[in-house]
Amino acid sequence: MGNSSTKLAEKCSLLSRDEVPVVASSFKFVSKNSERIKEDDLMKFWGSQMDPRLAQYITNFLFGSHGNRSTVVEFQRFAELYVFCVRGTVDERISVLLSSLGYVVSESSEIAYPLIKEYVEAVVSSYIRSLRLQSGPQYKSWESKGFRVVKECVQKLAESLACEVVQPNTQKVTRTDAERWLQQSPTFLRMLEHVFLHLYHHRPTTAKSPHEDKEVMSIRRRSVVPDAKLLPCCEGLQYVPDYPAFTDISQMLFINSNLPMDYRVKWRFLFSSQIHGESFSTLMGRIMDQGPSVIICEDTDGYIFGGFAPDSWSLSPNFVGNDSAFLFTLRPKMRCFQSTGYNDHYQYLNLHQQTMPNGLGMGGQHNYWGLWLDSEYGKGECSESCTTFRNYVQLGVNKNFTIRNIEVWAVGEKPVKSTDGSPERSILDGNVEEKAILELAGRKQYSDGYRDPVRDEPLE
Repeated sequence: MGNSSTKLAEKCSLLSRDEVPVVASSFKFVSKNSERIKEDDLMKFWGSQMDPRLAQYITNFLFGSHGNRSTVVEFQRFAELYVFCVRGTVDERISVLLSSLGYVVSESSEIAYPLIKEYVEAVVSSYIRSLRLQSGPQYKSWESKGFRVVKECVQKLAESLACEVVQPNTQKVTRTDAERWLQQSPTFLRMLEHVFLHLYHHRPTTAKSPHEDKEVMSIRRRSVVPDAKLLPCCEGLQYVPDYPAFTDISQMLFINSNLPMDYRVKWRFLFSSQIHGESFSTLMGRIMDQGPSVIICEDTDGYIFGGFAPDSWSLSPNFVGNDSAFLFTLRPKMRCFQSTGYNDHYQYLNLHQQTMPNGLGMGGQHNYWGLWLDSEYGKGECSESCTTFRNYVQLGVNKNFTIRNIEVWAVGEKPVKSTDGSPERSILDGNVEEKAILELAGRKQYSDGYRDPVRDEPLE
């Protein structure tokens, strides 16, 4: 580019070779090709790209706060903000946090929890805004099908990310608490990284500036913010242009961020009670043998909750699944309950049995389920405690609940039937949906007694 900001960038030891043109170009635009940035110019450039609260925090870090506020910022500080937020160490990120909130950076700093909560909410809100402004394929795949961003849900997502920073029965957060929290909060760090990649790659959509040369234009064409891989692609709703969603995009993002990495790229629509009807047999027919899945329920009290099932659903008197399974709540709070390892009661699905429960269950044990959907559609259960999942709290307001809505999504690629000679399912397991309908109508399935003994290995 041959200007002062590029020369400054090349002398800045913080920046890698790939980062120099990005940060230098940003600095050049905001500073109007000078060696300093004014606060008003920065807000004109970035203000519409983020939550107003984050804008205030950023100016606190760059220009100072209270009596130490400066009217301009130089390149070094501008580069520090980028590096610290995109790939900084825990200490560097803590320094941004403290400076942004107006605290002196020291080892003895104590921060009021409500301030940290608001800071996290500002970052989360800015992350969602950046997804909307970029309008990438992941965001568009949900937004175009009727999913929206609800402010209340964004706040609950932020609260779920911030809740572990504070110790019980206190509203003060020590530097040690903050460091521990950052080390254990990959979702928040990825959101923070994405926000600042978006800000520093942002260019106004106005006509070309007289100062904008060919190299800058080349940087703009190359400046594509990497996908944060927190929001999956939505598939399977091509024939439902306005899906009757009872969840929002931030809730889907929360669930997806807790899935194993291999399943975060794509969600495949399987079932909705609003589309396919209130039928347990239809539910079974649409979710069986589809691979890992997410079940989301809304009860008549307005609570929303569900679970991630890592194995394909199949009829069996035995529990299946593994310790990547979890239960979650979305309303009134967003919380995730991971495996304790105490038992392996992750998934259960059975029907037309005289001595075994008939329905779908996750966690706990027979008659004391973490989550239970009865074969008599509409009835559900969530016990007061569940040894299968850590820190579990009762999902609904009552142990026995009535279902208002259910939807199920497969995550990841659809499993391919094995052709390598591995054990196959009995022919008696075919036409499950039709058999279920007959059973619910009182037609006994006499052939069920003539199958091979149940094997210990899970069927592929």
